[in-house]
Amino acid sequence: MSLTLVGKILIVEDSPSELELMSYYLKDSGCNVIKAASAKEALEKVLSEQPDAIVTDVVMPGMSGFELCRSLKKNPMTQKVPIVICSSKNQEIDRLWAMKQGADVYLTKPYTREQLLRAIKSVVL
Repeated sequence: MSLTLVGKILIVEDSPSELELMSYYLKDSGCNVIKAASAKEALEKVLSEQPDAIVTDVVMPGMSGFELCRSLKKNPMTQKVPIVICSSKNQEIDRLWAMKQGADVYLTKPYTREQLLRAIKSVVL
């Protein structure tokens, strides 16, 4: 099954290899990809680029994905942008905490191309 998506997706990931893999999957599926290597960079890009959805890691230097999520959901200009948390943290408490911060979907690493696309499709359609 091949999923095709359209839209502008902001990927927030501090691991260059993970950022490239996600970016490849999304571009290959028809998405316009914006990259941010930190949550602080993401906060700037979300306002200027106005993505259709955000995919963020949790564990990052400076500001975590949970903090980014909370910050975006508090801002009237970004509160409606869907957020997919993509993390290697796979405990139920992490998933619950992500939802409490305003995340729409929680995806654990490692993931397949289809899992990533399905997660994004579930929030942008």
